[in-house]
Amino acid sequence: MISTMRNRVLATFITAYMVLFVTSPAFAALIPSIGSSPHAPGESIQKDINTIQQALETKMVQEKLKAYGLTSEEVAAKLPSMTPGQIHTLASASNDVLAGGDGLGVIIAVLIIIILIIIILKLLHHDIIIRMSSLDDYHSPDLAYLG
Repeated sequence: MISTMRNRVLATFITAYMVLFVTSPAFAALIPSIGSSPHAPGESIQKDINTIQQALETKMVQEKLKAYGLTSEEVAAKLPSMTPGQIHTLASASNDVLAGGDGLGVIIAVLIIIILIIIILKLLHHDIIIRMSSLDDYHSPDLAYLG
């Protein structure tokens, strides 16, 4: 009886100790200081201006500017009078525009995936049958057979 009680008390004590007093290891790392940019301020501004100019060359941005009654040249002429903070904000917004693209990349990616699936199915000796109608006749002329 005492042996059973001792085991329960010991198990409860060890469980409480593990839950309450054992801590998980802490992870730490060095963080860079705020002013430690590897580029000079002039290089950063010039990089931001180049990003803005690339965005101004896209068709979508030119259409939006035209809707507001502006041209790319008018916007480019205003860049030298802007503060570095404004230029950086505009460049950040331009990065979002440039990241979207015109959708051609998505179409190419989808086509590549489809071609890869067809190649894999061919390597696994599976036939690819595309039915043009709901007819179940495999010898019908409206049935495309790839394989």
